[in-house]
Amino acid sequence: MKVRCSSHWLLGVTLILSSVHIYGLRRCLISVDMCIIEKSFHKIKRALQTKDTFKNVTILPTLENLRSIKPVDVCCVTNNLLTFYRDRVFKDHQERSLEVMRGISSIANSFLDMQKTLERCVHRQCHCSQEATNATRIIHENYNQLEASSAALKSLGELNIFLAWIHRNHPETSAA
Repeated sequence: MKVRCSSHWLLGVTLILSSVHIYGLRRCLISVDMCIIEKSFHKIKRALQTKDTFKNVTILPTLENLRSIKPVDVCCVTNNLLTFYRDRVFKDHQERSLEVMRGISSIANSFLDMQKTLERCVHRQCHCSQEATNATRIIHENYNQLEASSAALKSLGELNIFLAWIHRNHPETSAA
């Protein structure tokens, strides 16, 4: 009887630990202090948006549209948008103001930290559905419709949309 109870207990513990491990693999935890990023953005937001000549054009979808991203795709979309900002926006943006350059540099460094954290688990648990791939493809298409420096400026001015989305989908970033 003791052997039977022990085996049931062992099976139960194994199932619990497996489910915790599997749940942990579904979400990539990124720990970055979002307050630093948000402060940097708010310091430069007005300067960026004042230079934006395409007021009726958007690169990023609205926060409402980003909310339609399924939880299973959050890691993928986060990683793709961090890559988009790293490889395109930060590289294409041309800035003369030292204060704005410092703010962008601070944000870029924070994004690199986030991406390094994501890359540790991205190959194990961060799969991209067709829907997630389409969402980021649309962002790239919107970006490509403008000249590179204008698109970069526009994307930086819309950074608050991405920051709000990170805040909502990666709540652990708030407490970092």
